[in-house]
Amino acid sequence: MNTDPIRDFYTSHPFPPPVANLDRAREMWRDENIHRAEHHLLWPETEYRADLDVLVAGCGTWQAAKYAICHPAARVVGIDVSSTSLEHTERLKQNYDLTNLEARQLAVENVAELNQNFDLIICTGVLHHLIDPDAGLRALRSVLKPDGAMNLMVYAPYGRDGVYMMQEYCRRLGVGTSQEEIRDLITVLKYLPEHHPLLATQGGSREFPNADALADAVLNPRDRSYTVSQLFDFVESNGLKLSRWYWQAAYLPQCGAMSGTPHASKLSALPERDQYIEMELWRGRMANHSFVAHRDDRKTNGVKISFDDERYLHYVPIRQPWTVCAMEGLPPGAAGALLNQTHTFDDLYVIVNEPEKQLFEAIDGRRSVSEIVESLPGSAPLARKYFEKLWWYDQVVFDASKAE
Repeated sequence: MNTDPIRDFYTSHPFPPPVANLDRAREMWRDENIHRAEHHLLWPETEYRADLDVLVAGCGTWQAAKYAICHPAARVVGIDVSSTSLEHTERLKQNYDLTNLEARQLAVENVAELNQNFDLIICTGVLHHLIDPDAGLRALRSVLKPDGAMNLMVYAPYGRDGVYMMQEYCRRLGVGTSQEEIRDLITVLKYLPEHHPLLATQGGSREFPNADALADAVLNPRDRSYTVSQLFDFVESNGLKLSRWYWQAAYLPQCGAMSGTPHASKLSALPERDQYIEMELWRGRMANHSFVAHRDDRKTNGVKISFDDERYLHYVPIRQPWTVCAMEGLPPGAAGALLNQTHTFDDLYVIVNEPEKQLFEAIDGRRSVSEIVESLPGSAPLARKYFEKLWWYDQVVFDASKAE
């Protein structure tokens, strides 16, 4: 029986690059507000809970171990087809005594063999490598609890054109995955023309220091990508609903440079899905889509974060842990610039004046919008538009469990 080339590839070239130390991640996640921000991004309408059943599908060398060490109350199962990746995972499990982690060699398509259902399924960078991504997504949906959530990531085409050009180059030339062939490829790539699209994915750098990461990109035996339109079809045809982008600002015409153009109002008047399609085309360099999905037969559609009525006053804003307030290089009259450091586009920031900065600094993850406003006299007229803007730009998420 023929083996899947993807299994052989990741056994020889485990990805992501293995790590031996998870101390820094564990320390960062000791802050409960980080856990609450993560939870309410996935489930804005439910109260926070930590004891989740979690599946990391295609866990690679350390993703499941990292989740387990950062979420000690969760019960984590990691699956992967690569025995090498699972060996690295098991080593981390032993080194950190992760009694809440189970690792299994299992294909995504066969996940039902676990005989377990999950509150949260994390599957990032995996589905697009399967022979049949639809079968893989259906399999994951079959083990998702009725109110469960999926955190998914798949490749997007426009930001990967350089990768696909080099994949074709290597296929046509017969470049293989031996150490010598990868070394030669790294040498050749140092001579790429300065405007080659592959360099755009590297920030212009010609250095490819990690051989397995390079192999994963340009020598991978199988991957595909999805435009926004194709992604919605993919999700909806397999019994799921795309609930939100994990980082949404890049998809919204009211954020970033687009918001100041003559087309901003025309785009904002479109249905949401069409806005996302247009913004992907305008941005041009999206290399992947990270998003949250729920089952399409979910009993409740959850709370859609909205500022159309007074319920927003009962939302509890929680800062995204990746947000910083920059204080240098500000325009006149500005008191700070709020940046989500995970954003890959440099136009996605929020310039704040002093009253707005004070509102941001008052966010403690416990008080509602109304309580924050009451603590800062004179801030009420700012609140609605300002907190909505923070949400658009991925600066905060909201605990909306008390909003009803």
